[in-house]
Amino acid sequence: MSSIAYYPEQYEQLLENKVNARIEQFSNYTSLDPQIVRSQTKNYRMRAEFRVWHDGDDLYYIMFDPQTRAKFRVDQFPPASALINQVMLALIDKLKPNPSLRHKLFQVDFLSSLSGQILVSLLYHKQLDEQWQEQATLVLEQLRQDFDIDIIGRAKKQKVCLEREYVIEKLQVNEDVLTYQQVENSFTQPNALVNQKMLEWSREVTTNAKGDLLELYCGNGNFSIALAKNFSKVLATELAKPSVNSAQFNIQENNIDNLKIIRLSAEEFTQAINKERSFRRLEQADVDLDSYECDTILVDPPRAGLDSQTCSMVSNYQAIVYISCNPDTLHRDLEELSKTHEVSQWAMFDQFPYTHHIEMGVYLTRR
Repeated sequence: MSSIAYYPEQYEQLLENKVNARIEQFSNYTSLDPQIVRSQTKNYRMRAEFRVWHDGDDLYYIMFDPQTRAKFRVDQFPPASALINQVMLALIDKLKPNPSLRHKLFQVDFLSSLSGQILVSLLYHKQLDEQWQEQATLVLEQLRQDFDIDIIGRAKKQKVCLEREYVIEKLQVNEDVLTYQQVENSFTQPNALVNQKMLEWSREVTTNAKGDLLELYCGNGNFSIALAKNFSKVLATELAKPSVNSAQFNIQENNIDNLKIIRLSAEEFTQAINKERSFRRLEQADVDLDSYECDTILVDPPRAGLDSQTCSMVSNYQAIVYISCNPDTLHRDLEELSKTHEVSQWAMFDQFPYTHHIEMGVYLTRR
């Protein structure tokens, strides 16, 4: 893991710089002022990963300087959640004197939550045997005296889950507390407090929406769960099976009865909605696309943005909520979408303090 620059005293200036750069970049699409959502200046990351360095009897976490690639020791990591920082210290103290657990260990990943749960993944250059599992179980029992924690061991083509492979997150979205299962090694928003604001913004811009909602790239249902109350019905698509399974879990946990998740990629859904191809997965999920009257579509694509066919399909909807982790591909896609739609509201969410990255949300309505 490369180092994340950390300059709390410069936060406001750094944020202003990247906001101004994006306002200028998008000036050809809108003259509206964006809503700006700030991050905490420390303890904002719910995920972190560290390499492990073996130095005689010593064992410690390391990171790498992004310019020189020189390694440096990390005992605490202020950008990570307070819970990650606490577990970092407690865990390394348990690993150091334990030959079975420290041998060939090269990386530790942490996934934490606002609800107080944390998941630790130990990555090895060796196969994990019964002795490893026995020792890991003992360490887990010791750590559970102070933390709501689970441990996973990973090696080549091997995964040993001692109990759970997920954390349960609780997010406060307006007056609602929403429950999300977040699975190890699956995508989740890294900055939970900013994510809450993203969900609130998405709810706000769709408050008076009519008809149904379609969401592409829904992940574990992050947006679908929060927006279901604004629509008659919600249909969401996601290709990754672990994320689809989590989304189904989250639908049940939040008692939502108007949301269905189908395991299709955005490209496959475009083929299905255009009746170019039929999919058994739609039949298995008991989904009749003709029964939906989706006037609004939400897309939260990967950094590559929308492919041309999906972009064309998206332009057929009355309203578009476009969440982007890459403003450059968002800007590119708006070149096509602005032919039929105009920006009604937009926002910037500082998911990634002290970097040039910023998450963006754009609400587009048909001209």
